[in-house]
Amino acid sequence: MIINTGGRTDLVHFYSKWLLERFRQGFVYVRNPMYPEKLTKYTLSPDTVDCVIFCSKNYEPILPHLEEITSRFNTYFFYTITAYGKDIEKNIPDIDKSIDTLIKLERIAGKKRIAWRYDPVLLNKKYTVQQHLITFEHMTARLHQHVDTCIFSFVQLYKKLEQNFPQLEAVPQDAREELAKGFGKIAAKYRMKIKICADKTDYSHWGIQREGCVTLDILGKSNDLDFRPLKHTGMRSNCLCIKSNDIGAYDTCPGGCLYCYANTDHKLAEENFRKHKDNSPILTGSIGPMEEISPARQKSFLVNPPPQLLLFE
Repeated sequence: MIINTGGRTDLVHFYSKWLLERFRQGFVYVRNPMYPEKLTKYTLSPDTVDCVIFCSKNYEPILPHLEEITSRFNTYFFYTITAYGKDIEKNIPDIDKSIDTLIKLERIAGKKRIAWRYDPVLLNKKYTVQQHLITFEHMTARLHQHVDTCIFSFVQLYKKLEQNFPQLEAVPQDAREELAKGFGKIAAKYRMKIKICADKTDYSHWGIQREGCVTLDILGKSNDLDFRPLKHTGMRSNCLCIKSNDIGAYDTCPGGCLYCYANTDHKLAEENFRKHKDNSPILTGSIGPMEEISPARQKSFLVNPPPQLLLFE
C-alpha cells in the first residue's frame, strides 16, 4: 500500500514532530472523515508500506530528522511552490526561501524522488497571466537542476470555496491556453518535464503531458521497485493516480491558503491545530471508549512484497 502524508493537511509543515513520532512508534490511527466514530489503524513499517508520499509547502521543520524515514522507507516528495504571497497563502514561506529549502531536501532525498508542484493556478488583478509566466520562469531557472518534473493545475471551484474565497473565479479557456503555451516553452527551455494534474484538456501541443502525479511507474523508477501492473483509479475527477491512504485529517491545516479544498473553515483548522498533541496516536481529538478501531488491510502493490506484508493481505 501507499501511505500519503499530505492530501488532507500539511503534516510536514505543521505537524512534523507528530509525524516523526508516528513513524518511530510504527503505527497511527486515522478517523474516517465520513464516519467519525470509525477509526483505522495503519502499521507504519517498511514491511507493511510500499512507499510514503509527502506533499508539503515547507519541508524545513522535518529536514533535521527526515533521514529517519528516508533511510527505512521508499519515498517520494512533492514540493508545492507557487507565485502567491501572504495575500493568498497566509502562513507559507516566500518563493526564494522555499526554493532554498527544496535544494536542502534534494541533498537528502535525491533529485529523482522530488517533483515541483506549481498549483493551483488562479488569476486576479495581481496574479495575471503575464505575472505567472514571469514568476514561473524565475522559479524554473533556479529549480531545473534540482527537480526533473513540474506539475501544475488550474484552480477548481469547490463548493466550500464559495465561503472561504468568494471572489475566486475559474480560469477562462483562452487564458489556460496562453498559460499552457508559456509554461510549456519555459519548461522546454530548461529541459524540465511538465505535466498537468486532474484536467481532461489536451495541452500536448505545448509539450505538456497529461498523466498521473503518483503512479506506480513513477514510484518504481524513483525507488528501483518492481510494481504489479495495476489500474490507477484516481483520487478525484480526471485524476490518473494510484490510490493511496492518507493519515492526515481535514480542517487541521493552519496554512491559511484561501483556495484550500481541505478546510471548510480556517478558524476551525487553527483551533484544531492548537488542540493537537505531538504524542497522540491520532492527529486531532481523542479516542473514546465507544469508538470502533479496525486494522487497515495493507495490501502490497509490489511484484515481490516482503514476507510480513503477505500477512496483511
